Amino acid sequence: MRYARGRAGRIFVARLEDRDDILKNLEELAKKEDIKAGVLYLLGGVRKGRIVVGPEKDELPPTPLWKEIKGNHELVAIGTIFWQSSEPKIHLHGAFGRGDSVSVGCLREAGEVFLILEAIIIEIEGIKAEREFDPATGLTLLKIGQGLS
Repeated sequence: MRYARGRAGRIFVARLEDRDDILKNLEELAKKEDIKAGVLYLLGGVRKGRIVVGPEKDELPPTPLWKEIKGNHELVAIGTIFWQSSEPKIHLHGAFGRGDSVSVGCLREAGEVFLILEAIIIEIEGIKAEREFDPATGLTLLKIGQGLS
């Protein structure tokens, strides 16, 4: 295990509007405010999106198992913001529910807000962390602390 100790910095509260692109808006906010590391919480509605609900098989690199979110769903999610090169990258896992059906997964492609989505971002200060492509897994993984460029 690798870890870094930091402290809470600025706190942002954002309201995303109907049909806003979730990931795009959060990445733009991180860029505008220069949030290099942070944790985010989301609460609200999603109209549509694509989530990864696991790998197809237990092998590396994993082949993602995709699920379409169609029609309005409730969403509660937690995620992180760390940068890869000169761009912020959001890693977001959430529960997407409608009626008796609930899916839990990683929102990796455009998700669209239904009515309203509230976001709380807590900036993490005092750590060195970034995302880096890992050829063994085919994923962009978090790299912490020593050895960062």
